[in-house]
Amino acid sequence: MEGIIKISKNVISDYWNYVIIMIYSKKENKTERKKKMEKFKKIETSIDGVYVIEPTVFGDNRGYFMETYSKAEFEEIGLNYDFVQDNQSRSKKGVLRGLHFQKENTQAKLVRVIKGEVFDVAVDLRPGSKTYGKWEGVILTEENKKMFMIPKGFAHGFLVLSDEAEFTYKCDDVYNHEAEGGLAWNDPDVGIDWPLEDMKVSDLLTSEKDSKWPSLAELKNTDLFQNL
Repeated sequence: MEGIIKISKNVISDYWNYVIIMIYSKKENKTERKKKMEKFKKIETSIDGVYVIEPTVFGDNRGYFMETYSKAEFEEIGLNYDFVQDNQSRSKKGVLRGLHFQKENTQAKLVRVIKGEVFDVAVDLRPGSKTYGKWEGVILTEENKKMFMIPKGFAHGFLVLSDEAEFTYKCDDVYNHEAEGGLAWNDPDVGIDWPLEDMKVSDLLTSEKDSKWPSLAELKNTDLFQNL
C-alpha cells in the first residue's frame, strides 16, 4: 500500500511539473511570436521622445509590401498618437523647408520619404526640456524606408539631397495658418550640421518666410506653445 501511495505521489508530482513547464513554454512561445510579428522597430535617438522607425518589409521577386502605419502596432511599441491629417510635398534638390512649428494646434509628426532622399531634422523647443535647443537628424530615402517620429514641441525641417524628393507626413492636429512659427535653419546656437554634399549654402532654396524666422535666443523668452 505504501508503495502504491509513493508511486501515486510521484505521478501527481510529475503531472504538475509537466503542467508548469507547459504554462511557461506557452508564455515563452507567445512572447517569441509577438517579437517575430512586430512590424515596426523603434530606435531611440539622443532626444527623449524622438525616434527612428524601421518598418518590416516583405519582399520577393515581384517587389515588396509593407505597412507604413498601424495604430495598434504603434501602441505596442509605446507610440500613442491619434493622427488626423496626412500631408505630401514634392521638392527639388537644394530645397530647404523649415524649421516650422505651430504655437497652437501643436503637432506631432510621423514623416517619411516615398521618392528620393532628404535630411530630416527636429529641434527640441519643449519648455523645461533637458535637451532644449538640441537637434536630431536622419537621412530618409525611398530605399531605406525609415520614418522619423517627432513629438509635439519641436521645430521641424528638411533638406532635399536627391534631384527630386516626395515627402509625406502624418500629423496629430490640424494645420493652423494663424499659429505658424519658425526657427532659423542656420542658427549657429543650434548648429545643425546640414549635409550639403556637392552643394554650397548659396545653392539652397528657401522661401522668403523661412529665411526670416527668429533665432533660438530670440524665441527663448517667448511663450511658444499654447497646448503642451
